[in-house]
Amino acid sequence: MFVWVGSVLLLVTAALVGLWTLAGVSRLLLILAAVIYLLGVQAPTVRVNIPLNNQLQRIDPGRMSETARRRARDDFEQRWNHWNAFRTVCASVVSGLLVVLLLRV
Repeated sequence: MFVWVGSVLLLVTAALVGLWTLAGVSRLLLILAAVIYLLGVQAPTVRVNIPLNNQLQRIDPGRMSETARRRARDDFEQRWNHWNAFRTVCASVVSGLLVVLLLRV
């Protein structure tokens, strides 16, 4: 939890500091990285993946029929995988932007 919340706090802090200390393309890279991280990684995590994980934890597969297990998996898996792939792409873009920024500074 510390790493997850800490990553948000550190990137937002860096973006705020960057508003005053960076200029031009460097400032844009940092702000863009922060926005993509918040909207493309953290928002889907909070709005989609965590609720799906919580829903999955409430399921007791031992008490379900095979049909019910299959339906539960179908309801969970495609949506979770879609949003996890989206978050992964966004996190990769953010990492790339931050590396480019680091090389510029």
